[in-house]
Amino acid sequence: MAAPPKKAFPLRLDPGLYAAIERAAASDLRSVNAQVECLLREALTKRGIKLADPVRAKRGRPPKGTDDE
Repeated sequence: MAAPPKKAFPLRLDPGLYAAIERAAASDLRSVNAQVECLLREALTKRGIKLADPVRAKRGRPPKGTDDE
């Protein structure tokens, strides 16, 4: 089962802020998008706003079916 689609929207950032996020993402081995999402979750948690855990896509091979051919 695929993860539910994510909400896409344009985001305008100061170039210096984007560069800092890009450096942080690289050091954490994340994409800039994933880093922004992580930073937003951390900031909301710090403010006491509870969020549901993110739905992660399943990785790896699907289980073998019960049909052995």
